[in-house]
Amino acid sequence: MKDLMTTTAVPMFSVAERDRRWNLARELMEREGLDALVVFGEHEDAGPASVAYDRWFTNGRAGTTVIFPRTGEPVVLLPSAQYIMDHLESSRRGDSVWVPPENLRGSRDSGALSRALDELGLAESTIGVVGLGPQVPWHPEGLVPYRLWNSVLSDFPKAQFTSVDVALGLLVSRLSPEEIDVVRYAADVGDAMVRAMVETAAPGVGESEVFAAGMAEGYRRGTIPPAMHFWSGADPVATGWPAWGYRPQAPRVLQDGDIIFAEVFSQCGGREAQNQVTIAVGDVHDDFYRAGDVARAAYDAGLEELRPGRTWGEVVEAVHAPLDAGGGSMFLIALHSLNPGLVVGRGRGDISTLAGAQAYPPVTDHPALMPDVELAPGMTFVLEPQYAFGRHLVHVGGTVIVTDDEPLELNPHTARILPARGTARPVREPAG
Repeated sequence: MKDLMTTTAVPMFSVAERDRRWNLARELMEREGLDALVVFGEHEDAGPASVAYDRWFTNGRAGTTVIFPRTGEPVVLLPSAQYIMDHLESSRRGDSVWVPPENLRGSRDSGALSRALDELGLAESTIGVVGLGPQVPWHPEGLVPYRLWNSVLSDFPKAQFTSVDVALGLLVSRLSPEEIDVVRYAADVGDAMVRAMVETAAPGVGESEVFAAGMAEGYRRGTIPPAMHFWSGADPVATGWPAWGYRPQAPRVLQDGDIIFAEVFSQCGGREAQNQVTIAVGDVHDDFYRAGDVARAAYDAGLEELRPGRTWGEVVEAVHAPLDAGGGSMFLIALHSLNPGLVVGRGRGDISTLAGAQAYPPVTDHPALMPDVELAPGMTFVLEPQYAFGRHLVHVGGTVIVTDDEPLELNPHTARILPARGTARPVREPAG
């Protein structure tokens, strides 16, 4: 087999892309009356839905703090010497490094941030901050550490700080042609991960083998995808990491009639794609296919509505119409944005209908977030409707890009239930 990395061109970001982004940031500051931006980035190991606006400015590792003045170049605060060593090596190899060494700082604690703000003459300025505002779903009240921020406020009593998370998020969401190429590459990687899982899954095969096949394909294609969400069983309703990922226990062994649910997160260069996957292992209950038909109708309704000029709220209502009329249940959101994760569909709390769920606290419904946001070309979304009849739950969907005309489906392969194609083995009982 030929090495994929020698036969497949990986799209890259140019210096022109850097200048486009930096100019957009300066225009934002001009409109908002800001003298600078302070952008907090979450660590690169944060997993899916990480807050990584810092990478948009740097084309580098996540987990930095960027100070971007309206005039001049950004200063980037790094969390450790390791980042400096990586920057040095990347520069030596001729990689596309956007921030020169003299604009890097070796720490990003409150003292380093205060020194950098003072160095840039921002002690009495108006500064927009990314990280103070809500970051759905994991940080509904921001991600900036209290002690750090309290120290900065004490050091700069005459500065005015204001959250610009939403403003920058909307700016970032309209992807350039270069960024769209990278998202398409990430989506291709995601599809390859799913195909590897389908070709591995069969009765008698351990969950972890299917998980490993998908992740390995992402690595083999030169990306480092976050760990996927993955559950299996005859009628599972869970989502998230498999239980053996956070609790010491053996992975399940797949059996005939099982369903595998997976959220496959693929990314390249800070741009993300996502597959919502249901794999049928052998002869599964007919209700899965009934639920799959409803979920597919919701997916198609979303495709029909993802057009420039429509509002996010209109898309959400269109997706939910088949779900509300299907006669079954849904338990999670059915769609959200990517690049960045900014707008989210309606949340449903139907979990109380599940047998045994009465002992659990209720899950609060929530309306669509930011329903008035107007769609524009270059925005990316995940259509991921899930639906259930009883405990027979199906997830389908993938990444879609808004264009000037019809939306561009990047992962139509996973907008349906997929049959497992692995080789069956004698079912063995898990150890333990």
